[in-house]
Amino acid sequence: MAAAFWERLGGEARSAGSEPAAQVHPAVADAMREIGVDLSSRSPRRLEDADAAWADVVVTMGCGDACPFVPGKRYIDWALDDPSGRDIDAVRAIRDEIRRRVAELASEP
Repeated sequence: MAAAFWERLGGEARSAGSEPAAQVHPAVADAMREIGVDLSSRSPRRLEDADAAWADVVVTMGCGDACPFVPGKRYIDWALDDPSGRDIDAVRAIRDEIRRRVAELASEP
């Protein structure tokens, strides 16, 4: 979700996880579709060292020691609930919080 929001603001993003699912969670796809974002072509993938090296800012969501660390990179950890297994209302709340945080990050100088 964060990568999609960042891209909507005109940025480049890579989305990956320390324990990626086999597919985008259906409730996540549904919640994003409700606001005009189609995730049907996206596939979860494992976070690699090259992703962290590529990024200006690495935003993590609770991966802790499982995330690659590249010295000199800016890291931000967003403590958010995992949408997996949650109902659509909970996923909408997570989506809206991610959108708010992405907008806040984009507004930084």
